[in-house]
Order: sequence, then structure tokens, then C-alpha cells
Amino acid sequence: MDQFIAIAIGLGLAAACGFRVFVPLFAASIAAHGGSLPVTAGFDWLGSQAAMVAFGSATVLEVGAYYVPWLDHALDVIATPAAMIAGMVASAAVTVDVPPLLKWAVVLIGGGGIAGLMQGATVALRAKSGIFTGGLANAAVSSLELVGAAGTAVLALVLPLVCLVLVVVLLFYSARMLRRLGVRRRVAG
Repeated sequence: MDQFIAIAIGLGLAAACGFRVFVPLFAASIAAHGGSLPVTAGFDWLGSQAAMVAFGSATVLEVGAYYVPWLDHALDVIATPAAMIAGMVASAAVTVDVPPLLKWAVVLIGGGGIAGLMQGATVALRAKSGIFTGGLANAAVSSLELVGAAGTAVLALVLPLVCLVLVVVLLFYSARMLRRLGVRRRVAG
């Protein structure tokens, strides 16, 4: 059961990386530093004071940048691969006592995949918001993404199984939304 909890924490943190790249890494760093989040060998640096300062600074910069109208769209281009990498790092860091084959399958497919899908859904939402409101609603979307990242990260650390269920439900609805957008584009095009 401990392996399943570790995988749930990793996938929850990876999903949070799809909303914001650095918020879940900052949360994991704080939890690891406080001793409430065990990390795998080789990821001890995650709980260091230097990592907390670095992730905290990156979080502040990332959150602030998403409130700048032209910069938020530019960041989406960079954030998509960065979210996938961050999701893999978060998953790898917390999958303690998991056999290597299962661990790396979860990290690469689960962590990177979930972060990429969540990021894709947020990019689609931001694009739709920009088109329909002329960018006026982008600050509200950014705030929702921040709440989503922080809430998902905290939930992954506190109630990982509940978080995993919510992530699966959210991924289902995100995939449905993305599929509808794709179908509408093909019909319109």
C-alpha cells in the first residue's frame, strides 16, 4: 500500500505541475525539508534550503509573469515541456520503495503524461479565454490555475488517494474538452 501512496503523491504533484511548473515543486520542497515527505535516494536536494529558496523564487516569478497579458501566452510555449519535465521530477522524487521498472514507467508515462495533459488543457482554456474576452479574463484564468496548482499539490501531500481520484476525474473532463475543441476546429476548418 505504501508504494501505491507514493505513486499517488507523485502523480498528484505531476498533475499540479500542469497548472504551474514551480508551485508543486516548491510545496514538495517545503514538505521534504520539514520531514513530512520522504524522497528517493538522489533527490535529497529537494528538501534542502537552497532548493526551497530557488523554487520559492521561481514560483513568485512564474505566478507574476502569468499576470502580464503578452507574457502569459509566451510562457505557455515554454511551460508545456517544462511542466512535463517538472512532473517527471516530482514523480521520481517521491516514488519511494517502488521497483525500478514500475517507478520509471510511472515517472515517464504517468508523471510526464499527466503534467502534459493538464498543461494542454490550461493552454486551451487560456487561448479560448483570450479569444472570447480579448485577454480580459486571462488574469482570472491565471488565478484559477494558481489555485489549482496549490490545491492539487497540497491535496497530493495530505490526501494522496483523494487527489489521485480527483486528478483522474479532471483528466477525463480535460480530455473531453480538448476533444470537443479539436472536433469543432475540424468542422469549422
